[in-house]
Amino acid sequence: MAKQQTLARFFTSMKKNTSKSVKETDDQKKSDTPKSPEKKKIIKDEEDQQKQQKSVVGKRSRSSSPSRSSSPKKLKPSVQISDEDLKKELAADKIDTKVAGLEKSKPILYSLLCKTFDKIEQESSRLKIIEIVSEFFFEVLQNSPESLVTIIYLSINKLGPDYDNLELGLGETLLIKSICESTGRSTATIKANYKETGDLGSIAQTSRSRQSLMFKPKPLTIETVFKNLKEIAESTGSASQSKKIGIIVRMLSSCNGVEAKFLIRSLEGKLRIGLADKSILLALAKSLLSFEYQKQGKNYNKIDPSLISDAELQIKDTFNQVSNYEVIIKAAMEHGVLNLKDNVSLQPGIPLKPMLAKPTKAITEILDKFSNTNFTCEYKYDGERAQIHLLSDGKVKIYSRNSEDMTERYPDLIQALSNFIKPGKSVKSLILDSEAVAWDRVDKKILPFQVLTTRKRKDVKLEDIKVQICVFAFDLLCLNDEPLIHKPFNERRAIMMDHLQITPGQFQFATYKNLENIEEIQQFLDQSIKDSCEGLMIKLMSSTYEPSQRSSNWLKLKKDYLQDIGDSIDLVCLGGYHGKGKRTGKYGGFLLGCYNPDSGEYETTCKIGTGFSDEDFASLSEKLVGTVISQPKTYYRYDKDNSKSSPDVWFEPNLVFEIRTADLSLSPVYKTGADKYGKGISLRFPRFIRLRDDKGPEDSTSPDQIIELYESQVNI
Repeated sequence: MAKQQTLARFFTSMKKNTSKSVKETDDQKKSDTPKSPEKKKIIKDEEDQQKQQKSVVGKRSRSSSPSRSSSPKKLKPSVQISDEDLKKELAADKIDTKVAGLEKSKPILYSLLCKTFDKIEQESSRLKIIEIVSEFFFEVLQNSPESLVTIIYLSINKLGPDYDNLELGLGETLLIKSICESTGRSTATIKANYKETGDLGSIAQTSRSRQSLMFKPKPLTIETVFKNLKEIAESTGSASQSKKIGIIVRMLSSCNGVEAKFLIRSLEGKLRIGLADKSILLALAKSLLSFEYQKQGKNYNKIDPSLISDAELQIKDTFNQVSNYEVIIKAAMEHGVLNLKDNVSLQPGIPLKPMLAKPTKAITEILDKFSNTNFTCEYKYDGERAQIHLLSDGKVKIYSRNSEDMTERYPDLIQALSNFIKPGKSVKSLILDSEAVAWDRVDKKILPFQVLTTRKRKDVKLEDIKVQICVFAFDLLCLNDEPLIHKPFNERRAIMMDHLQITPGQFQFATYKNLENIEEIQQFLDQSIKDSCEGLMIKLMSSTYEPSQRSSNWLKLKKDYLQDIGDSIDLVCLGGYHGKGKRTGKYGGFLLGCYNPDSGEYETTCKIGTGFSDEDFASLSEKLVGTVISQPKTYYRYDKDNSKSSPDVWFEPNLVFEIRTADLSLSPVYKTGADKYGKGISLRFPRFIRLRDDKGPEDSTSPDQIIELYESQVNI
């Protein structure tokens, strides 16, 4: 009898759930408009109550969402929890990864990582965010250290090192279709919700939470998610679209809670939690050091702060030389994080972050900065930074300034590289810093940068090459697996010239002179312009090579900028303004901004409409067609109260413009540097120079650099 009653209750419950599911689907079909504010509030209240119950029942994950503010006495959990335990849990300061279910030698659930993301998203303090990440990494090291690399890449929304060239960044159309197929909601409803919130991730989470499922899906693990994301990124061809949607739908069907939100954001290419390499490295340093202390039986809660600082410095320096988390973590686990500098150094096949120069706008400024020191002046070539790697097995790799593998773009350079080595010299491996420029072999001269951009970027065949190149080498960073970056520049240059030889029109050394006075530098600068260069690079003879640093030991002097701010600025195109008159049908101007690596946001900087030719407008309009979005991204920081400054069309942050400007000024309309000054920094009389195909949006000029340029002006 009891058994029959149980079965009756089961089937009654099933019938109710089925009716509810069918009714919800019918309602969605009937209306493609968002729910009324009253209905939204009811749904939100129901969802908040469910979240409250889940926070107490089951895993009891600590969350700082608004639902925690409600009194737990109103809930009726199936498992009773004492008030004392609840108080302890609410008062806890550290992330509860152990409580959340991280177990030794078992696969790590994706939900645990997402809960950490959710905690980070609700935290504004950079130090607290690093502490949260460090705590989580520490727990991972104790339980599943082999998963740490995967977790790091998921945390910074990457699928491997930059030089693997694997990217996601799927379009909103594909993601909306995936959410609809997974949740049964209509496209119109999802689009309406997206127009209202601007966050497909949150929409996916809400849509997923409303579904009634007969069977509980198998939980996602970080390894499964990472594998699927890589498969999506690597999918190409005519059937790739449906394949990607199929993978996404399967993952969404297994999502619970905040998993759907962060999965969709990962697929978009932006987690929006402000994590980047800089924060990850700081968190990693502390977690590795804590793990070492624990293994040695020491109190890892009382580590000398100076040792933590040393660990942070070593791991940052190491990453700038070897930008591969797997290599770094393996070395730290074997030798200790405080011994990284003695056990890891740059190696051919892994690009290092290039050293950059600081701008200067007066020759007298150079003489002031480099007084009583020996320096050299080199031509500054107008081309593409090329870091050339010869591996010991004979393979050649070529990387851009942002570590992109562009080997396929230069098969002619690969074929000719052996000719650049002096006969009788032993060169088994090397890392060479250089500039590749377009070259006219008939007139034997450098061609404009725009000519180089017409060369294909991938799958270039020797027989199809129309734009020839010449490589101008200026630094040797590694020779026969021996790092040279700690040697002074004059020694590195001497070693380079001793082992390599000029091949006219294909491989040459950067033209240089060691000068001492204003007149000589001015004449050399004028000559560089006549030779189709941008200006001069001025380098201290004693300077070591500082990967990833914009060092004052290297200065750049550009002819065109002597009367301006001293340097061009690279900004990301965020929006467009419809053209008028002869520009009707094209864009007549653009809204530009810069990427803030600390917040993960794009901060608006200026509107620009000058410096473009008719061909530029036509070309840019064509390039931007596929990047149009229905509304600004939630990580765009712009003046929402000033509709006049808002563009007619918003774009994905893809294209980088090089801009020249007379000077910088404060503006209430733009947001770059607004946290420091209350007003943003903008460009006065900005002029378009060119499109920077060699730079990604995250390589644009940072807010800190713009603040530095603003503060260096003579009159502020």
